[in-house]
Amino acid sequence: MAENIFIELSLIVILTTALAGIFRFLRQPIIIAYIAAGIILSPHFLNIVTAHDAVGAFSQFGIAFLLFMVGLNLNPQIVRDVGKISLITGLGQIFFTSVIGFGFAKIFGFNNVEAIYIAIALTFSSTIVIMKLLSDKKDLESVYGRISVGFLIVQDIVAMLILMVVSSTAGGTGIVETILISTVKGILLISGVFFISHYILPPVIRRMANQQELLVLFCVAWCFALAGAFYMFGFSIEIGALLAGISLSSSSYRYEISARIKTLRDFFILMFFVFLGTQMEFGSFQEHILPIIAFSAFILIGNPLIVMIIMGVMGYTKRTGFLAGLTVAQISEFSLILTALGVKMGHLDPKILSFVTIVGLITIGGSTYFIMYGKKIYHLISRYLTVFERKDKKKDEHRYITHSDYDVLIIGYNHVGSTLAKTISKMNKKFLVLDYNPETIIKLAQQKVECRYGDVEDADIFEDINFKKIKMVISSVKDFNINISLIQRIRELQPDCIIMVVSENINDALQLYEEGASYVIMPHFLGGHHTSTILEAHGFEIKKFMSEKIKHLEELKA
Repeated sequence: MAENIFIELSLIVILTTALAGIFRFLRQPIIIAYIAAGIILSPHFLNIVTAHDAVGAFSQFGIAFLLFMVGLNLNPQIVRDVGKISLITGLGQIFFTSVIGFGFAKIFGFNNVEAIYIAIALTFSSTIVIMKLLSDKKDLESVYGRISVGFLIVQDIVAMLILMVVSSTAGGTGIVETILISTVKGILLISGVFFISHYILPPVIRRMANQQELLVLFCVAWCFALAGAFYMFGFSIEIGALLAGISLSSSSYRYEISARIKTLRDFFILMFFVFLGTQMEFGSFQEHILPIIAFSAFILIGNPLIVMIIMGVMGYTKRTGFLAGLTVAQISEFSLILTALGVKMGHLDPKILSFVTIVGLITIGGSTYFIMYGKKIYHLISRYLTVFERKDKKKDEHRYITHSDYDVLIIGYNHVGSTLAKTISKMNKKFLVLDYNPETIIKLAQQKVECRYGDVEDADIFEDINFKKIKMVISSVKDFNINISLIQRIRELQPDCIIMVVSENINDALQLYEEGASYVIMPHFLGGHHTSTILEAHGFEIKKFMSEKIKHLEELKA
């Protein structure tokens, strides 16, 4: 039995790797390759996967790891900052989508019970898909990424409550009683997690920090323990894993934990998407062809419009609203679970499950492209989206600006950007920091450092900056395509500007020079050069190296 499972898992990994390579070559999102692998392996085609329990268990591990890492990178202060907009957007989108969806269902001839199930199923977006895509794009720290995570959590909570209410109708438990019991259990569990994370975890983490393997093993155990505990008390594994990560988000070791668990997450999340593909049903496709097209179009276009309208009314920019809206352009795994539960309880015909599943496949595939290429799509249609934002000051336009002209523009306030900013400050040159992380901008503003929130891929940003006086642009962003686009744009605005960009690849560095970069910063080469300089200066004198150590420690702490 174990050998059979091993062979099946091996085939899954081999086929998925082959498809991922093909999709990568075609510049397509890798998630689509994962789902496609699941469909090929399903009973509809090769029918290779028979160990559904094993693959399903692996997929649960992937969900737990993904949500744990999302929680690990959630700063409680930022959660509070976007909590209001996330709550209003999440609940508003659920309400309007379900009402409009119910109307559509009735138009296509579904009865009241079917229409209610379908309308509710349409409201939930896939947390797993979106978290993976935002993580791959490194957009989880952006304003729209944080807001999206917030209203996805709101959706998941509502989805769990609905699942509990539907389940209670079979056991005879009253709806009010079910909600009351779940609320009390939730408060007690969260209070327990809060107490442990503040008074027990910090000293335990400090003791284990000296043994990296033990530290990672403990964090994995903590993730699974909370995920399992929440599941046993009637909640989802996702919420428990997310809270496990949040409870460690204030730890100074969170980056190291995240880096070591990332590989585990990537492998197990592969199993989730493959498993999702194997569960796809394609029955009664022809019978529901028109409703499938209509509902898929509504989710892909209507849901983003609803989010954009709500966020525009709340005072956010059209760009933030557009990018956040794209994250709700698909249905969730909760949608399939809810519909399957309705079939199991006799409320729905199995054809409805097939119908919802096909809509899910279409919208997950379509929204994956929307999210991956959202910024490019925005550039093409941004002038038509002005109607979705207010004319007064926007809530997501964080900035601290006292000048109108600057000598230097620093893009990205990471290790490279912050170090160069200190040098430029010593040169008595005026500089402006542009960063897409709102937390970074808030801290810089508190320190009276000239800064503004913005994404270098947003063309509107460059219209607000006076490039006539800027003599130098320094980009500490490592993305090759972004730096190529940046060089081209700067050269159009200011041909004589000095442009410095970062690269970690020799071939990329050569191409950046060809495009017009004045200097390409390569951290690994500079690190080796700096170390060689220290070695030449100090030789084998231990006291001088200790002096360097003390200075380096002070810089790291700062």
